[in-house]
Amino acid sequence: MRFRHPDGSTVHLAYCTNVHPAETLDGVLAQLSTYCEPVRKNLGVERLGIGLWLARDAARVLTSEPAALRRLCTELDRRGLEVVTLNGFPYEGFGAQEVKYRVYKPDWADLERLEYTSDLARILAELLPSDVTEGTVSTLPLGWRTGFGAAAAARSHDALVELAGRLDRLESETGRSVRLALEPEPGCAVETTADALVPLSALPGHRMGLCLDTCHLATSFEEPAVALAALQEAGVAIPKVQLSAALHADDPLDPAVRSALGAFDEPRFLHQTRARVGEVLHAADDLGPALTGDVLPGTVPWRAHFHVPLHAPPAPPLSSTLDVLAQSLALLVGGATPRSRHFEVETYTWQALPPAGRPADEAQLVDGIAAELALARDLLTGLGLKELP
Repeated sequence: MRFRHPDGSTVHLAYCTNVHPAETLDGVLAQLSTYCEPVRKNLGVERLGIGLWLARDAARVLTSEPAALRRLCTELDRRGLEVVTLNGFPYEGFGAQEVKYRVYKPDWADLERLEYTSDLARILAELLPSDVTEGTVSTLPLGWRTGFGAAAAARSHDALVELAGRLDRLESETGRSVRLALEPEPGCAVETTADALVPLSALPGHRMGLCLDTCHLATSFEEPAVALAALQEAGVAIPKVQLSAALHADDPLDPAVRSALGAFDEPRFLHQTRARVGEVLHAADDLGPALTGDVLPGTVPWRAHFHVPLHAPPAPPLSSTLDVLAQSLALLVGGATPRSRHFEVETYTWQALPPAGRPADEAQLVDGIAAELALARDLLTGLGLKELP
C-alpha cells in the first residue's frame, strides 16, 4: 500500500513473506496466489506491497534465468502486488523445524553473504515498479556475536564497502537505486541502534543505513526518541523499518506469568530475552534458559524477541510492545518529512504461537495478516498520511 506524506513524498507499506517461507521459485510463486493476493483482496486495495524473502536457491534461479525473473514480474503484476523491499536476513532454511542460530549464517565475514545480497539487489532493481526508483534490502547485523571478533568485523566492513560499489554500478546500469539496511538484533554483533553507529558511520552513507525493527528495539529496552535522535545526530539513515511487537511480562516472578511465558518457548526460533536494571541490560539467548535458569533478575519486567501479531497481543498477564511501535512510527513519519519511506509488517511467528493463537488454516492466516496491515494503515493515516489508490 502507498501513502502520501504531508510533504508530498510517497511512503510504502508492505508485509514480509518470510511468514510463509519457500526455498524455491515455484514456492514463492505459490505464495503469491495462496496468501498475498488474498490478503490484498481482504483489505480491499488495488495494489499491495510485499516484502519478498527469497532464499538462496530461488535467488540463484532469478539471477541466472531471465525467463524466471520475467515470470515473477508478470505474476506480481497480474495479482496486484508490488515489491520495493526484500528481506535479505535469512539465507535459507527459514521454514525448517529448527532455525535458531542458523539464521545468522553465513554472516558478513563470509563472502557468500556478499554474493547473495548482490543477487538480491540485482533482482530488486528489476522488480521495482516503473514509477519507483529506489529499493531496499534488509540484512543481518554483521553476524551473531559469539566468535565474531575484530578479524570478522574487518572482513565484514570490506564486504560491505565492496557491495556499496556494486550498488553504485547497478544504479549506473539500470537507473535504479538499491540501499542496504543493517537490522540490529539482540545477541548479534550489532545488537542495538547504538551499536550500529560506529560500523555504519564508516560505510558509504548513500548506500548503507539501518533497518529499524521495532520488536528488536523494544526487546533491548531502547527508548525510541533517544535511539532515533542518536541516529540522526550521527547522520545514519533509516532506509527501512520493520513494524513488529515484542512479548512483554511485567512481573516474571509471578507463577502465572512464568506459565504464560512458557507457552511461547518453542523449538523453532530463537527468542532472546532481556531485562533492564538501571543502565544494565541483562540477557538470555533464548526464552527457555531465561525461565529455567538464574539468568535474568525477576524483579523487573522481561521482554522476549517473539514477534507477536500487531492486532492481537497475548492475553493477560502478558502484553506486547505495540506502544513502542506506535511511538517509533510517530517519530519516523510524524514530522515535516519522513525519516523512512519503506515500512514492512514482519510477523513471521504465526505458526510458532501457542496453539490457541495459531491460524488453523490458510484463510485464518490471510485474515490475521490483513488485520495487522489494517492496524498499520490506521496508525499511518492517524499521523496525517493519506492512503493512495
